[in-house]
Amino acid sequence: MEILAFGVQSDEKPLMEKAFEGHHEVRCLDVFLNEDTAPIAAGYEIVSSSVNASLDNRVLQTLAAGGTQMIAQRSTGFNNIDLEVAERLGLTVARVASYSPYSVAEFAWTLAMAVNRRIVRASTRTRDFDFRLDGLMGRDLRGRTAGVLGTGKIGEAFTRIAHGFGMNLLGWDIAENPACAALGMKYVEKERLFAEADLISLHVPLLPETEHLVDSTALRTMKDDAILVNSSRGGLIDTKALVSELREGRFTGVGLDVYEAEAGLFFVDRSLDAVEDDILARLVTFPNVLVTSHQAYYTVDAVSQIIETTVRNVLDYQAGRRSENVLVPALPRT
Repeated sequence: MEILAFGVQSDEKPLMEKAFEGHHEVRCLDVFLNEDTAPIAAGYEIVSSSVNASLDNRVLQTLAAGGTQMIAQRSTGFNNIDLEVAERLGLTVARVASYSPYSVAEFAWTLAMAVNRRIVRASTRTRDFDFRLDGLMGRDLRGRTAGVLGTGKIGEAFTRIAHGFGMNLLGWDIAENPACAALGMKYVEKERLFAEADLISLHVPLLPETEHLVDSTALRTMKDDAILVNSSRGGLIDTKALVSELREGRFTGVGLDVYEAEAGLFFVDRSLDAVEDDILARLVTFPNVLVTSHQAYYTVDAVSQIIETTVRNVLDYQAGRRSENVLVPALPRT
């Protein structure tokens, strides 16, 4: 059987082909799965999608009509998939429930340190042989307060690094993580976390109840010199409200690896295109803002784990097995 994989990056392709070797052939496409590309999947029983795929009603209808029976998403998040429609159409949907939490946690810290110590600005200057220090002053993090929203595996990894820096720890989640509590984390209401934290990092999934978790009220509650980092999902932040606060000269730095309207933008070259997204265009002009293109997970360790899990999901589907990765189970075979 040949598997059709959408949205495969060039670095990812050899890992994908090697992982499927001995099991199935895999056809890797660099285009993302959406309404325009879904017809390509006609005749493929199993399709693999990436995090920036758009699997809404129309796309799922097209896949089902073309004979697709299983979707193996190569990500933890699944807010881009209409699961109710998939279930109605009899499509099996699986994801990657977990992979290296260190990849994302370490990158979140990379963003935090980069905006705190003005690394991008400093690098740009030195390339022009400008070695002045004006405007590059950062802050020690030791003794300051880190606020972590979402203390699962990634949030815990982030917290351990914060503890290593000697920071005070505040956390917010639906359930306390004993490992974080053992490090001295104090769980508080999110309003208090927003008000007291010097560094705020987001590690919660994007759900209806967490959409715009960081809204205009939360942003106004934060310290004027706070650092805000988001390496989870773009929809957690009301970006329009964030731009308004940045225009007032607030925040030491903002590091964003995700953006709420990133679909169709991230993972592709738009350098020669007219910028149609006014909010993103304004966002990247602020000198205290660093935007990267959803690359926090992008280490050989994490990507290898994601692909290996995807292969297992395909094999489990064929064997009629169900694991924690299955979001919509297979219909009984007749």
